[in-house]
Amino acid sequence: MSARRSTAATLLTLAVATAALAGCSQKKDDKAAADAVKVNATDTACEVSKTSFPAGHVVIDIDNKGSKTTEVYVYGAGDKIITERENIGPGTKATINAEIKAGSYEIACKPGMVGDGIRQKITVTGDASAAAAPADPRLTAAVDAYRKYAQEQADATIPAVQAFADAIKAGDLEKAKSLYAPSRTGWERTEPVAESFGDVDPKTDTREDGLEAGQEWTGWHKLEKSLFADAKIGDDEKKLADQLVADLKDWQTKIPSAEITATSMANGAKELLDEVATGKITGEEDRYSHTDLADFAANVEGAQKAYELLKPVASEKDAELAKTLDSEFAAIQALLAKYKQADGTYTSYDKVAEAERKTFSDAVNSLGEPLSKLAAAVVAK
Repeated sequence: MSARRSTAATLLTLAVATAALAGCSQKKDDKAAADAVKVNATDTACEVSKTSFPAGHVVIDIDNKGSKTTEVYVYGAGDKIITERENIGPGTKATINAEIKAGSYEIACKPGMVGDGIRQKITVTGDASAAAAPADPRLTAAVDAYRKYAQEQADATIPAVQAFADAIKAGDLEKAKSLYAPSRTGWERTEPVAESFGDVDPKTDTREDGLEAGQEWTGWHKLEKSLFADAKIGDDEKKLADQLVADLKDWQTKIPSAEITATSMANGAKELLDEVATGKITGEEDRYSHTDLADFAANVEGAQKAYELLKPVASEKDAELAKTLDSEFAAIQALLAKYKQADGTYTSYDKVAEAERKTFSDAVNSLGEPLSKLAAAVVAK
């Protein structure tokens, strides 16, 4: 065979092989798209493309066609949060990767990010006693390490919140104010785990504008208002302090039963950034104490912990994503460090100018976008 004919044959073979690979890739992408659960969210509806699908790795593609920012949740019994995605703007899309076991659930869309949501019942089929998906041993180790971390944070929270409560019961206003932010650190680092227990978060961490109809306002933010806005400690505040300790001890005992997976860790890291974007950057979270930056820092620390545990797998499957996340986490930590004072506290957020808040917002957005891809990266084949 002549050199020209040999070259032509080689090129033809390569072209055929490339086309075959492209075809396989296209079929794989088409299958993934077909298997995804599609959620069309509007201001008045939550349309779910399929209400029954197999247990295991589930992809939920969300399209917010409404005029309000929305949230989408998958709830288990007792409104236990299985997975969620917050802060989905009007006209935007989002994807959730999750491991879901067999059972009965509800998908809820929350236009305006308030209320119980517009709900659709779904059934996830398969063996209810089996794990949602076979796990890479490294991911199993990451989940075990993260559960240990979540337990450590809960265990450390109890003495901190007890000291906060003791200061309130002693009527020591200034001491109670100084202990408010430190009492929240462990909670803020692992908030997605805490929120997964549907009955704990509403009792401990609800802001006044987040109350549902008929809900009694209890927890940190009710006490925050009394201490920082009203400068008041009375019998009601002392009772609320004891209740806060009791409710957080309930959370502490529930950590061993939390459903934690590699994808829930990755999604939780993104949720922590969403918490920063929707509450801390705006100054709404700690509106009376202005300790938002302490919560902000704890959220970032918790998100980074989840990422670092998943990084061995993520960096292997998507090296560029891991490189970007390393850089963005370093940048946001450096930014926060500028506001950390010698005593370990952070600058009061009411002293942070609008231009500086915009810098924080840009840093959160810059980290949040690649972080949203972490769940898909760790389960990629």
